[in-house]
Amino acid sequence: MPEFTKPYESRWQAFLLLLPTFAVLIAFLYYPGVETFRLSLQQTILLGTRKTFVGLENYVTLATSSTYHWSFAISIAFAAVVVVGTLVASLFVAYLLFQVDVGSSTYLIAAIWPYALPTAVAASVLLFLLHPSLGIITFVLESLTGTSLEWFTNGPQAFAVVAVVAIWKQLGYNIIFMVAALNNIPETLTESAKLDGVGHLKMLYRVYVPLMSPTLVFLVVMNTIYSFFQTFPLVDLMTSGGPNEATNLLIFKLYRDAFEFSNLGLASAESVVLFAIVAILMYVQLRLSESYTTYA
Repeated sequence: MPEFTKPYESRWQAFLLLLPTFAVLIAFLYYPGVETFRLSLQQTILLGTRKTFVGLENYVTLATSSTYHWSFAISIAFAAVVVVGTLVASLFVAYLLFQVDVGSSTYLIAAIWPYALPTAVAASVLLFLLHPSLGIITFVLESLTGTSLEWFTNGPQAFAVVAVVAIWKQLGYNIIFMVAALNNIPETLTESAKLDGVGHLKMLYRVYVPLMSPTLVFLVVMNTIYSFFQTFPLVDLMTSGGPNEATNLLIFKLYRDAFEFSNLGLASAESVVLFAIVAILMYVQLRLSESYTTYA
């Protein structure tokens, strides 16, 4: 039996090796988290230069605010659309790439390049292409469907446009992991399924998806975090939360309360609530996925 060799000689050496990691976590995660919670218990003016302890008053304000309730509802709807839309579209594209024998690398690069774009750049490009008056894509869609796309003034259309752009931006990240997961599936399973006459779609959902379930669970969690926290540039540059608050997601409302209305205490309370919402959703997703995930 091979002898186990510790990567360190003493507990002090192990502590010193972990010290840089602890320092980074304390400086950039735990300390800001504690300060944010402390600030959420205060009322601030002049960008926090004057503070007054108010206890849970900011949380009560959020609980009784109809504007916050609306932002909460559309944020949950937005996250559901983005997570499901991203997974379905990515799975379809990844499966096509997995089936391609010639030029697969070229197709893969073409599929994942949106992920390489900074979110602000992607928002600016799509804003131009989807502009209601000047956008080429808008012109083509209006010509094909015969409908007028006025998402600058139509709330549901604005919500749909931002959701589609958010899905498009996140496709590359998901495709990378899905293609890797598909390539790790034993070739013998594919050959056996083909000999049994299993079609492409049935093979995808009955054979490949269960074997990819650990990767899919990971992507559900990452896409949830993305939809809540990393879509701020899209909203800021494309709709600024409008029209009629249709895209005023929690992360954008938090920014406006902090830096437009100079209410850092209320914005800190929104940060704490948003963190709690995402943490609860991730916990529920992981617990539910335990029943359906196959680790083989």
